[in-house]
Order: sequence, then structure tokens, then C-alpha cells
Amino acid sequence: MRLEVLRGDAIAPHLTALANLRIAVFRDWPYLYDGDPGYERDYLSAYQSPGAVVVGAFDGGQMVGAATAARMEDHAQDFAAAFEGERLDEIYYLAESVLLPGYRGRGLGHRFYDLREEAARSEGRSRVVFCSVLRPDDHPARPREARTHDLFWRGRGYAPLPGVTATFAWKDIGQTAQSPKVLQFWGRRL
Repeated sequence: MRLEVLRGDAIAPHLTALANLRIAVFRDWPYLYDGDPGYERDYLSAYQSPGAVVVGAFDGGQMVGAATAARMEDHAQDFAAAFEGERLDEIYYLAESVLLPGYRGRGLGHRFYDLREEAARSEGRSRVVFCSVLRPDDHPARPREARTHDLFWRGRGYAPLPGVTATFAWKDIGQTAQSPKVLQFWGRRL
């Protein structure tokens, strides 16, 4: 296993693998994302912007996990809109952490956060944020053993940001159309 911090042009060769990881991991609870490769290609191209970073986890030559981050003002406007009236140039957005199930529980999640927080500091950012989808406890697709990552996030010093949410639409597995989902932002100061 190796971790690689990728920036700029070094990200391009890994975009297809990253798109496939997002589709595979976000297919599971709680995202239930019925992935769209075309959307993924467009969305992930934003990580080639200055200040963005992809932390790739590789087993040999295969990308088995990744974590992404970017300056908030460079990411999708829909995310930044949740911080209206705040200084976006202080915020670094930790977009996604995706890791194939067989590689979980090895400390990679902590390394993903460590390296993205380091990138935030190198960009002169004083705050880091991410968001997580909210699903009702009685959702019919919720697995019996489902648990949140709240303890992990709180252990790293993150907390939900009261009233800071965003709404995004995507197609859930088994659905014919997109539906809106609420995402709660979490954050902390560096």
C-alpha cells in the first residue's frame, strides 16, 4: 500500500479510476448513488485546478481509495452557497473520501484527513469543512448494521455546523429519476 498526493496534471491519469471508486463506494449506504460516468468525469475535472489535491491509496498499481479537496471558491458553487456571507478564501473543502471495503480499518481514513488538512494549511486556509448526506433512520434501504462516521469525525475535532446544509439531487439505486438529498456540513478550525 502507498499513498500519493496528486496535484494538477498528475491527477489526470487517475480520473477514470477515481470516478469508478466514487461510483462503487457511493453505491452503498448512505449515498445509494446510481452512478453516472459522464457526470463523474465532469465533476472530477475540477480537481485539476490550482490548490486542489487528490490523495490516492494504491495497492500495487490499482487505486483502492482516494480523498479529494479543493479551495471552497474553486469547487462547485452549490457547495459554496451554504457559506453565503462568509469568507470562502478561509475555507478548504474536503470533498470525498472513498475506500474499497477490504481496505478499511487500516488507518487510511486518518491519513486521508491528515494529508488534506496539510494541503489546506499550505493553501493558507484556517477552516476545513466537508458534508455528509442525511438519511432518515427508518429509510427502507438502511442496513441493520449501518452506523455513521460521526465518532470518527468528532475524534478528529469536527462538529456539525448548525444550519449549514446543502441540497443536491442524484438518482438512488432502483429509482428512475433524481431526488433531492440534504447534506450536513461539518467543520473545524486548523
